[in-house]
Amino acid sequence: MAGRIPEQFIDDLLARVDIVDVIEQRVALKKAGRDWIARCPFHDERSPSFTVSPAKQFYHCFGCGAHGSAIKFLMDYDRLEFVDAVEDLASRVGLKVPYEGGGRRAPSEDSLDLYALLDATAKFYQRELGKDEKARAYFDSRGLDAATIDRFGLGYAPDAWDALESALGTNPQRLALLEKSGMLTSGERGTKYDRFRDRVMFPIADLRGRVIAFGGRALEKDVAAKYLNSPETPLFHKGDNLYNLAPARLATHDGAALVVV
Repeated sequence: MAGRIPEQFIDDLLARVDIVDVIEQRVALKKAGRDWIARCPFHDERSPSFTVSPAKQFYHCFGCGAHGSAIKFLMDYDRLEFVDAVEDLASRVGLKVPYEGGGRRAPSEDSLDLYALLDATAKFYQRELGKDEKARAYFDSRGLDAATIDRFGLGYAPDAWDALESALGTNPQRLALLEKSGMLTSGERGTKYDRFRDRVMFPIADLRGRVIAFGGRALEKDVAAKYLNSPETPLFHKGDNLYNLAPARLATHDGAALVVV
């Protein structure tokens, strides 16, 4: 269980965050005097009754009564837990979330480096997809157009033992991060090599949209593992993550969610 976040930190965070900027990224706002208005994102209405006050740093809907701070908005709109909403806002203004009595802590510098490395890895796979006709043909055969491929950040891991290592392992620190992130694996003699090879790649993101792992499908039929996922890492815990959950939670604003088991 996460430790308690001090109330003073919450107050300081809300004083630094611009609620208009947070909400405007998700809802089309229109200036109305000193405030901003919009049609409420939490209920269906024809005329705008949703007001955002930059002076008071809160929002209020005169139609359904929705009301709160930037934290409450992220919890209700993005479907985030309280701690995740606080961490999201804190990252926007460059603050680390303190926790009393242990529990969840703000990401270490090493974790921040891992996020950056995995983001670079996703971009590498996306570039490689554009170079490989076989990988593109596979996505074509599954009916995926360019917009869908771009939307989900799909890519391709080249058919080589050291393609990713050569591209991103430019110094000892980067090599250590590649191994820690699960992107490199070891042979019987301790030799390091790319975990994913000749596979179409699917990035796995957390609730804040940060890449934390990958899933890969082999293009050749005679391989031991048709599907391969990243191992457990400091960022990726299989029991705590669900593929495409962040966009799916946002999509529920447009209607009911269909869950397939």
